[in-house]
Amino acid sequence: MRHPTYHRIDIAGHEMFYREAGEPTKPTLLLLHGFPSASHMFRDLIPLLADRFHLVAPDIPGFGQSEAPSRGNFAYTFDNLAGLIQRFIEVLGIEQFALYVFDIGAPIGFRIAMKYPDRVKAIISQNGNAYEGGLSDVWNPIRRYWSDPTTANRDALREIMKSPAIRWQYEHGVSDLSKVSPDGYSLDAFYMTRPDAEEIQLDIALDYANNVAMYPKFQAYFRQYQPRLLAIWGDKDPFFLRVGAEAFKRDLPNAEVRFLDTGHFALETHSSEIAAAIVDFLT
Repeated sequence: MRHPTYHRIDIAGHEMFYREAGEPTKPTLLLLHGFPSASHMFRDLIPLLADRFHLVAPDIPGFGQSEAPSRGNFAYTFDNLAGLIQRFIEVLGIEQFALYVFDIGAPIGFRIAMKYPDRVKAIISQNGNAYEGGLSDVWNPIRRYWSDPTTANRDALREIMKSPAIRWQYEHGVSDLSKVSPDGYSLDAFYMTRPDAEEIQLDIALDYANNVAMYPKFQAYFRQYQPRLLAIWGDKDPFFLRVGAEAFKRDLPNAEVRFLDTGHFALETHSSEIAAAIVDFLT
């Protein structure tokens, strides 16, 4: 089953989409995407790993092909999103697994690891931050929104939801732009034009402040449970600085830290290198 299959499942009354590949008898790797993407960001990685692992990649609710619940009926907080992913894990009967976390998938994944410390066997963090020093100055407009959530500060973030800014996230820091397929950023931009998508993402951006507040709890989990961790980082990421990857070693002295000469969406240019690193790390 090197090629993925595609599924929809009801999770607590919400339809969730996921892609799956590999034999369920093999070790499971749960893949959690970032903003503004969806599980399609793993389209190159999954075939490279499917002969060794059982891969499960959901679209987080509000993203991709998963249902976007009404904002009037669902609060788009990271606690609530993590709760739905936890329920997804239970419904699929995933007992033990490793996590691949990226961008906003990281604080969701770290919550899951704290919930299931004995079931999460390893963590691969690809530009998935857990340290305040890892946040660049690009976050300053979002920080202003956290401290003063006015309409003006909310509106100031709308440009990052637009097609040019989404494309910039994919291309910034990439030395050879011919390696960046337009498929990824074009699909993300399309998803962002759907009704209420922008408002949902602005709600999520506001709640990101609670992730920063939880960084000490994530770090305490690392120190207590010492999960095996690979931090593999596009070192030209404009959002999450390389010091954020290096910081894992403060709490996890045995963590592996690797840097790639690329930007935020490292899988777009370095899927083969990341796949090889995952195989080395997990096997």
